[in-house]
Amino acid sequence: MSENVKNFKPNFSQETILNMDAISIANAIKSEKITSFEVVSTFIEHAKKINPLINAIVEDRYDAAISEALEKDNQTEKADKGPLFGVPISVKEAFQVANMKMTGGLVSRKHLIAREDAKVIKKLKSAGAIILGKTNTPMLCFCQETDNKLYGRTNNPWDVTRTPGGSSGGEGALLGAGGAAAGIGSDIGGSIRFPSHFNGVVGFKPGKFQVSADGHFPSNSHALQERMSGMGPMGKSVRDMELLYGIIADTPPAEQSLDDVNIEILSEDTNVPLSKKTKDMLDRMEQFLRTSFSVNRSIPPYFGSSARLWQEIMSMDGGREMEKLVFNNDRLNVLAAYAKEKLTKKTQIHPFLSWALIGAKLFKPSASRTREIENIVEQGDDRLADYLKNRLLIFPVYHTGAPTHGKVYQEIFSIRKTFLQYMPYVAYANVWGLPSLTIPAGTDENEMPIGVQIISMNGNESAIFQLGKIVEDNVRGYVRSMKLD
Repeated sequence: MSENVKNFKPNFSQETILNMDAISIANAIKSEKITSFEVVSTFIEHAKKINPLINAIVEDRYDAAISEALEKDNQTEKADKGPLFGVPISVKEAFQVANMKMTGGLVSRKHLIAREDAKVIKKLKSAGAIILGKTNTPMLCFCQETDNKLYGRTNNPWDVTRTPGGSSGGEGALLGAGGAAAGIGSDIGGSIRFPSHFNGVVGFKPGKFQVSADGHFPSNSHALQERMSGMGPMGKSVRDMELLYGIIADTPPAEQSLDDVNIEILSEDTNVPLSKKTKDMLDRMEQFLRTSFSVNRSIPPYFGSSARLWQEIMSMDGGREMEKLVFNNDRLNVLAAYAKEKLTKKTQIHPFLSWALIGAKLFKPSASRTREIENIVEQGDDRLADYLKNRLLIFPVYHTGAPTHGKVYQEIFSIRKTFLQYMPYVAYANVWGLPSLTIPAGTDENEMPIGVQIISMNGNESAIFQLGKIVEDNVRGYVRSMKLD
């Protein structure tokens, strides 16, 4: 394999290939303007160059990817060629991929090999995608930063001293640097949207129950958590997100018109922190959208309560199921593990996870509060189904672009409940099980990417993607970081 990769000369320049989205690559391969071998080889060589600096790929399958690319190039013209034919993608470590590890970042699981593909992986392979490798996550995907004791920390390709976000942080970092054409992540608390926002990539969190979670580790332990979770694509264009979502969704979205759609941009009067650069970006977006749409600034129902509801739902069982996964063969309990790690830094449990599990115990709702939450959610679903019928919401993702490593963790997991200040923007779509598209829309004070979310209800995905393409064409869109080239 190494000699083939070393000696090939693509018809397209390396920079052109790395900047292409999945649809462009698939079309070029099908029209024989380029081979899958040339594309896959280009991405592999680039990934091998950048990965030592960002630590995004934790397990590769480069030899297998090259073999699969050659097989596709040798197929006859009459062969069935799916929409992702020959396209190299990456996969969040949390998804089962046959014959690859599935660890959740736990040292205790470092030798566990998946026997079969997760359902979404089967669908992507059937569409012709070629998997390059699996990307890093925090332990058990339980943090909005990406670091664990097994694989270490992932860095942002725009500035390696800054976080790529999490839990799909390896995906965000790799795609931000152009290390794959597209990828697949998961999101129960901003885990697709944080990395998309921080690394300048496009990401889509599907609404509740739209994409199968079969083969994702860890699984959700409570029905309310299941509705908050979404398995979705990440990549370089809105049209790719629409394509990939159509492939992995149980029911592809129906076509819609934007003729009667109202756009609501989140008001500044939320008492939630937001940087001046982000405020300016939203103001500019409002101005250009007003030329074609009805646009208002408002605060949607339940915005003020969603961050608390998110934390309580995440803490429904006090972290018991995750604690079993972590400490099943360990004499330490979570408090002892956290204290020992802080003192010695020699445990197998990252403090991000142990502190999050402690927080789950502290914030576990009582039985009466749980019933109250269930009632709030039931009533809220009905109200939002009516409110969002012909309405698209535009939110920020976070109050700043990517901060230095550890800052997001400090802001969200503080004992002072500062998650109430910093989680509302992303928690809203999770609590109410809403589809949300993140699009790069500018840069912050440190020249780091910042994005916006377009949110609505299940069934309005087509409208979300249509507006997303308009935003993408008029603001920043995906720009590959070339700082590591």
